[in-house]
Amino acid sequence: MPRSGEAPRRRFRIGAVAVALTGTLALLCCGGGAAFFLTNLGGDQESMVSNEQQCDDEHRVDVNVTGTMPRMSEYGDSQLRNAAIIIKVGQEMKVPPRGWVIAVATAMQESALRNLSNSTVAGSRGIPNEGVGSDHDSVGLFQQRAGWGSVTQRMSPDYAARKFYEKLLKVDGWDRMSLTRAAQKVQISAYPDAYAKHEDLASQIVNALAGGAARTVQIADRAVCDQASARTIAASGWTAPIDGGVGSGFRTASRPRHNGVDIGARKRTEIHAAATGRVLVARCDPDHSGRRSCDVDGFPGKGGCGWFVDILHAGGYVSRYCHMIEKPRVVPGQLVKAGEVIGLVGSSGNSSGPHLHFEVHVDSDRSFAGGINPVPFMRQRGAPLNGSA
Repeated sequence: MPRSGEAPRRRFRIGAVAVALTGTLALLCCGGGAAFFLTNLGGDQESMVSNEQQCDDEHRVDVNVTGTMPRMSEYGDSQLRNAAIIIKVGQEMKVPPRGWVIAVATAMQESALRNLSNSTVAGSRGIPNEGVGSDHDSVGLFQQRAGWGSVTQRMSPDYAARKFYEKLLKVDGWDRMSLTRAAQKVQISAYPDAYAKHEDLASQIVNALAGGAARTVQIADRAVCDQASARTIAASGWTAPIDGGVGSGFRTASRPRHNGVDIGARKRTEIHAAATGRVLVARCDPDHSGRRSCDVDGFPGKGGCGWFVDILHAGGYVSRYCHMIEKPRVVPGQLVKAGEVIGLVGSSGNSSGPHLHFEVHVDSDRSFAGGINPVPFMRQRGAPLNGSA
């Protein structure tokens, strides 16, 4: 199997992606010794919650008032029961699971999954509620204003969810949009970028309540488990970057510094962004000698990732794509959609043959310390790396 580069050794944080490139840090990467420079940007951090649910065919959700809800540190039983109602309404309306994730994430942002009354809306506090808000005349799970219905209607979780889905389904191409854009088309929020940070946890909630439904992809109007790849996107918002089996694995005994996995593929195979995100880096990585010779095939021991791309995703995840055959098709600061082509498979840098070296990092940390095994990570999101199961 072709050999690819090792991961950076030092740990630092990535900041707000809206700022310009603000500085560089020398980090060890690729081959265990080649220095390359990663831009130091900032960003919100989200905790990663392990989710190992199996994906079944039914995806039924139980909203029995007396039933037991899954345990989650972020949300209590009443909030998860509201999420279950949102999902159940989506099922009844035959909305694909991607819509459930969008709806749950939206309610997480708008009300923290609480059915809120409003201190300025007459009569709302006399309706069963889980807190009091004060945003204009907004009430309920989705903080819907008067135009969405009566106070009683908007404070019915079932009604509120149904109205959200009705408007979402009228948005052309909603299922191919980023979550934050689709949610904004419905909500018209003053903070349109706020929804994205809830996508990962919303997916975990949908998985926990509906049998792994966020791990499905729509194929011929049917939700199919664990088959998102390239241009097909799972309800979680993730997809495998290329088709192909995993060869050299993550931090194996023989390669403890190998911070990702190698996926074999022919030269010039299209590489797809694994999820919607902002490009942090897209350039040639210097080899051990400091040369930027990425337009030729590399060799074992050369060092460096060759032509490579780093993308920052919601939740503070970073994906890395190494050894491209030519200059990437994206540039730093660019917003890319899940499944968008970002480059072509090659063998540049520390490599003995054409393949994609793919990494996933958490906590916005692009160094070795932030690296995690991408095989279970991608499988949990319904986008398994072929041959990795």
